[in-house]
Amino acid sequence: MAEKITCSSCKKQITNEHGSVKFMCPSCGKYRIVRCKHCREIAAKYKCAECGFEGPN
Repeated sequence: MAEKITCSSCKKQITNEHGSVKFMCPSCGKYRIVRCKHCREIAAKYKCAECGFEGPN
């Protein structure tokens, strides 16, 4: 069974969704940020649960 992945901004489940991205926090590098295509397009805010970094800038 595949891991359930949710968007860090809208909390929508996006497992295998085209246009989504996963990356480590640009500030601390310890927390995985996940973004769905829609939240990327509208530049929705996300927050790192580890260090509190907020993006996009």
